[in-house]
This record gives sequence, structure tokens and C-alpha cells, in this order.
Amino acid sequence: MKIAVTGKGGVGKTTFAATLARLYAAEGRKVLAADVDPDANLGLALGFSEETLDAIVPISKMRKLIEERTGASKDNQFYKLNPKVDDIPDTYGKTCNGVKLLLLGTVETGGGGCVCPEHVMLKRIINNMILHRDDVVIMDMEAGLEHLGRGTTQSMDQFIVVIEPGARSIQTYRNVKRLAEDLGVAQVRVVANKVRGSEDEDFIRSRIPAEDLLGFMHYNTEVIDADRQGCSPYDFSETVVKEVAAIKAVIDGGRQ
Repeated sequence: MKIAVTGKGGVGKTTFAATLARLYAAEGRKVLAADVDPDANLGLALGFSEETLDAIVPISKMRKLIEERTGASKDNQFYKLNPKVDDIPDTYGKTCNGVKLLLLGTVETGGGGCVCPEHVMLKRIINNMILHRDDVVIMDMEAGLEHLGRGTTQSMDQFIVVIEPGARSIQTYRNVKRLAEDLGVAQVRVVANKVRGSEDEDFIRSRIPAEDLLGFMHYNTEVIDADRQGCSPYDFSETVVKEVAAIKAVIDGGRQ
């Protein structure tokens, strides 16, 4: 199972991705969770301590590793487009609550000079995770899909956009759907979060095709409390676990 979770910041995609990862791990599955969001919070949501996460350097920041694998350097403008990356998750991933976390980070373009080697490195790692590993792979991504290529997306089981009841969030879903179609992805699914009641549910159903809607996660102050205490929502909110488990059942049932 290979799943990319995307959406704008603040909609709850990390809560969903982390809880989904914990549910698969609870089944005894090998789970690899990759954080590709520049605002990396997946580790905390999985239950890692702040001290542990502070010691982890994102792959995109490992200049020496990137130079070694791609051959790129200040004195060499040429680099490999297919660097060795198959050992990266096991070498640099950290495990907590049965989930292996790989902090990929993102490529910063502003004033950073040539960022091509970093981008190539991240794209190859993602490609390897999706095409060549037997883990359940869950990627917590930003709203763009720039690290994904056509060959990679053809092996994805699910593209999931987490939204909240609002026009801007619906627009994000439509933008991701358009980007995904450009990559050859026929279906983008939706999880609606922070839903307050039937009025919000009706709003979502009126704008998201029924075949794209995986389910609802309702507004829940327990998630806020978990974040305040630095806890995983999985360990803090039975409601969140039940709602994501119901969505997971739909995902598993629809897999071909």
C-alpha cells in the first residue's frame, strides 16, 4: 500500500497520515512514513519525542551525503540522475510505535543556488520507496506534487487530499486533482477534517464527487490537547482512531 497525503497547512493532514500509519503498524505491517512537508510535524504526531526529532537532520540538508551519492559539488556541475538511494530509509529512518520515520525535508530555492542535486535525490528516494519497497508507505506532503513523476504515480494506491469545510480548501483539492491528472492519476480521494456537523457534511458532499470522498473526521479538541502535550493523537483520542479506522477500511476495501 502506497499512499500520498496532501493538503494545505493546518487542515489536519499530518494528524490523518500519522494515525493511518499507526493503524497499519498495529496490524503488524511494516510501515514507512516519509515527511516531505517543509513544516515537518509528522514525527511528533507519530509519538516521537522532541529531543529525538531535534537530532534528526532531513535528507535534503545532508549536503555531504547528497554530494557523495550524486557526485555534485561546488567544483563539479555534473551529477548523477540515478544516485543509489535504496539504503536510505533503513540507514537514516528512526522507528517509534512500530512506524519507521524518514524525514526527507524539502528543497529550498530562495538564494540557495543550484538545487537540482537535492531535488534529484529526494525524487529518487520517493521513487524507490513506492516502486521497490514492500512496506506500507505513507507520505505526508505539501499541497504540490513536484517530487512525484509519472512512473512513480502509476504505482500509487491512493492520492488523498485532506480538506476542511471551506471554499479555499475545496480549491486545493481541485488543484491537486489537476496536477495528478497531468501525472496520469485517474482518481484523487478526499478526507474532510474539522467537520462540525451535518451542515459541513452537506457542504462537502455538494462539492466533492461521492466516489472521491473517503470519509469525515469531525472537529475534535482532543487533537489540540494532544498537540499541546506533544502526544500522538493515536494515543490521545479514541474518536480520531475510530474515524481514521473507518476511512482506512474504505481504502483497504477499494484497493485493487
